[in-house]
Amino acid sequence: MDCGIVISKTVLLFLSLVFWAAGAALAYVGAYVIKSYDNFDSFIQDRYTLIPAAIIICISVVMFIFGLVGCCATIRESKVGLGFFFLIIMLIFAAEVAALVFGFIYRGKISKDLDRSMTEVFNKYDGTSAESSAADYLQTQLMCCGVYNYTSWIGTPWYSSHNNTVPLSCCKNATGCSGRLDQLDLLNLQGCETELDRLFQGVLGYALLVILGFAIIKFFGMLSVCVISCKTGTRRIGYQPLYA
Repeated sequence: MDCGIVISKTVLLFLSLVFWAAGAALAYVGAYVIKSYDNFDSFIQDRYTLIPAAIIICISVVMFIFGLVGCCATIRESKVGLGFFFLIIMLIFAAEVAALVFGFIYRGKISKDLDRSMTEVFNKYDGTSAESSAADYLQTQLMCCGVYNYTSWIGTPWYSSHNNTVPLSCCKNATGCSGRLDQLDLLNLQGCETELDRLFQGVLGYALLVILGFAIIKFFGMLSVCVISCKTGTRRIGYQPLYA
């Protein structure tokens, strides 16, 4: 068998394995993004930021299935199978490019959405509602206080109705902390919007980096299909025939 055919088939078989591994990795990344956003869903009113994650998970399912198709088509050297495999790679490549575009577009809109939604949630804080639980969870997990900083609580209904204090979730340590602003050494002073935005930007940036890496792999995969198709189509007399 021609050395080029062997190398090309090896590349495509390896690509099929990469499909399975990439599918598992993309499924993890998509689930991680959704889980990260779900933890703070009270502050994300618009769901467009989850579009890239949804695309990632759909791609991962398709990749598991088509990895098997690519493996079988490569072993049998099927013209039809290889053509279908090429189409699959091209469609997934296009979907990954779309996810990259959506990710970059919506990445800049996260801050504006957080500013509006967080202000609404913190103004509704009463210590018992679902919004209050979300705010407490946010301030505890990110070790922050208020939207922009601890002074953001001034002017809220909670602050004026609770002896000018901030929620205890602003405290670094509950021991000895009453939430009064004359105990700044016991409070987290930085705002939550910056911390949450940094978290979301990091998660989305990680997801976009992974998508970019796999998009590059798909590009070389399409080149490999072209190579093996051209090689098998121009075999010299005496070579094993190509089965369709």
